[in-house]
Amino acid sequence: MSQSNYISITVADGTHMQAYAALPSGDGPFPALMLFQEAFGVNAHIKDLAERFAKEGYVVVAPELFHRTAPEGFTAAYNDFASVAPHMQALTEAGMEADVQACWHWLQTNDSVIKEKIACTGYCMGGRVSFLANTILPLRAAVSYYGSRIAPDLVKRAASLHAPMLFCWGGLDKHIPQEQIDAVTGELKKENKPYASIVFSYADHGFFCDAKPAYNPEAATEAWALTLSFLKAKLQ
Repeated sequence: MSQSNYISITVADGTHMQAYAALPSGDGPFPALMLFQEAFGVNAHIKDLAERFAKEGYVVVAPELFHRTAPEGFTAAYNDFASVAPHMQALTEAGMEADVQACWHWLQTNDSVIKEKIACTGYCMGGRVSFLANTILPLRAAVSYYGSRIAPDLVKRAASLHAPMLFCWGGLDKHIPQEQIDAVTGELKKENKPYASIVFSYADHGFFCDAKPAYNPEAATEAWALTLSFLKAKLQ
């Protein structure tokens, strides 16, 4: 059984960010994982993922990235994009960088964590944050599921990536067309950065989330196995 609870993290700009933390059972230290939310908050799906990763042996921290504009514990239904849009629009690269750095510091000062074995993963909006985190932190691995707006917003940062990236995309995803995927992988290839890019031709945007109509059990099972294998290889 993993152990989970909410924690409060102080960010460099003076704000306080709630995060959901999950720790493996047994004696550590353990490798660690920063888990970045979808636009709908650190909801039941994200908390379930934190606990799943903890059961695989990772200390996990999932920060509430809307903490500057939304109430603590904010979540929204998957069909209520209107509620999350203002918070998404208020996000800045500087703010996300500060939040990522704060999570990194929390992990670095946690006795349960192997300090040199930290990775990150994220979903949709969080997939973009995972890419950003890899450009500013000495991570060992980073995973991005259908990361929105990596291209064109962040792809210019590719030269700064520290760790190998795993990208998981949905081939039926109309939000992220093949042209955007090609822009991301093309830039990493140009910069000679290590990556694996997997397009599930039969899956749509959000295919990994079992609370969404787009959930694809086959693709989700396969992507989960790939993710665990990738993290294990890079963090061993």
